[in-house]
Amino acid sequence: MIVSHKDLVQGTKVENPEAKGALMKVLITPKEGWEGHVMRIFEVEANGFTPKHNHPWPHINYIIGGKGILHVDGKDNEIKAGSFAYVPSNVDHQFKNTGDEKLEFVCIVPEEGHK
Repeated sequence: MIVSHKDLVQGTKVENPEAKGALMKVLITPKEGWEGHVMRIFEVEANGFTPKHNHPWPHINYIIGGKGILHVDGKDNEIKAGSFAYVPSNVDHQFKNTGDEKLEFVCIVPEEGHK
């Protein structure tokens, strides 16, 4: 069990040459009792983006703050605080911050999807 706050979690820079200004905070893992899943928060700076990629697992996203574009399978979708998305397995996707403030979103993946 865990009860905490995102501001108390140290972030790790997304180390990928195709990413800019992206940070990941790992909140809940099997270590905290959620077997098989990992919940993370990503923070993307203004004009930043995650790498365009795909993988063999799905993920669920909830936008906490900011605004941007979620590119999924060839389509750009506007996102803002309160938006949510399910990204299927093996589909190209990317988050881009199009606002002046930090784009912040929850990302939940199966355990094998967390590296």
